[in-house]
Amino acid sequence: MLIDAKNLNNLRLNIYFLKKVSLILPAHNEEGNIRLIYEEIIGCMSGSEYDFTILFVDDGSTDQTLALIQSLAADDNNVKYIELSRNFGHQYAIKAGLDHTDAETVIMMDCDLQHPPELIPMMLKEHERGYEIVRTRRKEADHESYLKKKTSSLFYSFISKFSEIHLEKGSADFRLVSGKALEQLRNFNEMDLFFRGLIKWMGFKQVSIEFEPNERQRGETKYTFAKMFHFGVKGFTSFSTKPLYFSAYLGIFVSIISLLFLPYVLSALLTGHTVAGWASIMLTIAFFGGLNLLVLGIIGVYLAKVFMQNKSRPHYIIRNASL
Repeated sequence: MLIDAKNLNNLRLNIYFLKKVSLILPAHNEEGNIRLIYEEIIGCMSGSEYDFTILFVDDGSTDQTLALIQSLAADDNNVKYIELSRNFGHQYAIKAGLDHTDAETVIMMDCDLQHPPELIPMMLKEHERGYEIVRTRRKEADHESYLKKKTSSLFYSFISKFSEIHLEKGSADFRLVSGKALEQLRNFNEMDLFFRGLIKWMGFKQVSIEFEPNERQRGETKYTFAKMFHFGVKGFTSFSTKPLYFSAYLGIFVSIISLLFLPYVLSALLTGHTVAGWASIMLTIAFFGGLNLLVLGIIGVYLAKVFMQNKSRPHYIIRNASL
């Protein structure tokens, strides 16, 4: 079939102006899910008007995750990968992906299939309507434990009440970012990255989509309760200085309360009356000693953040990449 010059030029223009979308998928020991998530994404993006790239970021995997990604990349030019030198953490793996894609639009998602790929076309439609950021929030799923649901709910309530941002319950690291918002997001250089908070703090035109998470297909979750708690503390202290003010106000309150004992102490000294009861004294010492350690601990958390930031170490180190 012959193509005239006008149609050929139109075809070239369509190819040139094809919108680029990069899907960033951090992966740590996900050998059982790599091909599954790849096939799901290909199925959702087939026939799309977007020029898409699937960018896997191998975050120090110790199984066959990287080998499977490399195999996919060898067979499909739409698949790229970044291999980090060790496990730097989920947020830093996302940062590596953001820093090494030139797409005008990125979609960040996990590769355990709990973030349903069939939501991608819906996110792109919201983007086409003019939204620069399309966030997602999880519904409570029946397969999640009661403890996980409760702690998650408490975290979002706590951070929304005591910080400068409001995070909806169930906010997830499954989102679309584009345009100026993406440019600004790439410029963030803080050490304790908490993208859920940063995305909400940035502003721009945002919309949120609710989804029901799938069950993890294969493998085990990397987020134990200890890691979730640590992640929550890092996220909260990145967006709130209220614990420091709480420490100061608590110190003032305790100092005022202690002054109320002054008349009693002076009376005991003047009358020569000694107070019996070492147990009450030891209890008081233990209470105020613990209070001091609590306040020092809160201050220490913020000092540690300043200390790590001033070191200016890289967020990640790339061992190998196909970009």
